[in-house]
Amino acid sequence: MLKGKVHKYGADVDTDAIVPGRYLNLSITEELAKHCMEDADPDFLKRVRPGDIMMATTNFGCGSSREHAPMAIKGSGISCVIAKNFARIFFRNAINIGLPLLECEEAVDKTENGDTLEVDLSGGTIKNLTRGLTFAVSPYPDFMAELIAAGGLIEYTRRRLESRRV
Repeated sequence: MLKGKVHKYGADVDTDAIVPGRYLNLSITEELAKHCMEDADPDFLKRVRPGDIMMATTNFGCGSSREHAPMAIKGSGISCVIAKNFARIFFRNAINIGLPLLECEEAVDKTENGDTLEVDLSGGTIKNLTRGLTFAVSPYPDFMAELIAAGGLIEYTRRRLESRRV
């Protein structure tokens, strides 16, 4: 179960808005996190708390394909991102590093910045605790749920290899 305050953005939040291109020489999540939303929302890091939830309207994560963007979001403490839809490569990069993304148009339309949400990834629900609303989302297929629970593709693969050695 994930629970946190919403940080809501509009359409077409691209990977350069998430983490500016001048930081692409960084590869450590904690370092990237220091620059998350730096140009698009300079106060983001002052407001975000561990477990908070990022939300946007459409085409979140468009632009250049880079793992830096979801790494920065995850490193900042965001527990998941909810949008009406995502750029496909961003979606895959996020899942590969263990950052859950959910597509739910109704939740986006009926949630405001600062609302508190509770997200049940396995049960497929988003509860807006501020407004008393519940939204249904498709739970992840088992493989993707395991990958996210492991913290991403690398850790998932490491665990699978270790289990085969036993």
